[in-house]
Amino acid sequence: MHRELRQAMRNFATGVCIASTFRDGPEGRTHDAVTVNSLLSLSLDPPLVALSLHRDSGFLRDLLASGVWSVSVLDVGADDVARTFARDRAERARAIDTLSASVGTRTNTLVVDAPSSMECELRQHIEVGDHVMVIGEVVAVGLQERRPPLIFLHGKYQSLGEVR
Repeated sequence: MHRELRQAMRNFATGVCIASTFRDGPEGRTHDAVTVNSLLSLSLDPPLVALSLHRDSGFLRDLLASGVWSVSVLDVGADDVARTFARDRAERARAIDTLSASVGTRTNTLVVDAPSSMECELRQHIEVGDHVMVIGEVVAVGLQERRPPLIFLHGKYQSLGEVR
C-alpha cells in the first residue's frame, strides 16, 4: 500500500515551502530549515496553520523545544533552495548561511525572502501515523509581489502554466 499511496499522491499538486526553527545550546543558537509541502491553513480566527513532519525528525525535536517556527512559500526561482533544504540535517546545516533570510521579528526564526511567510507559535502537536502534525498560531505575516509559486507535482518542481 505504501508504494501505491506514494504514486497516488504524486498526482496532487502542492506548494513548496521552507520551514525554519532553531535550537539553543551551550554554544548559542543554531538555526535549521527544511523543505516542506505539507502546509495547511486550518483557521482564520484564530489564525492557525499546520505542518506535518516525520516523527523521527531532528527539525521536529527542535521545533517542539523552541515552540516557534516560520514557514515561507517559495516562488518558481527557488527550486535550488527547495532541493538543498530537502537534504539531510548535516547538509542543511552547511547550507543555512547561504539562505536568503532574515530573523523574524516575533519568533526569531529565519524567514526566507519569498512571496509569503508566516511566523508561528506552537499551539499543539498531534501524533498521526509516522508523522506529527504541528499546529501554530500565526503571529506575523510577510507578503511580497514575486514570481508565481513553486509547485511540486509528479515528483518534480514545476510552475503554474495557464491559470484559469
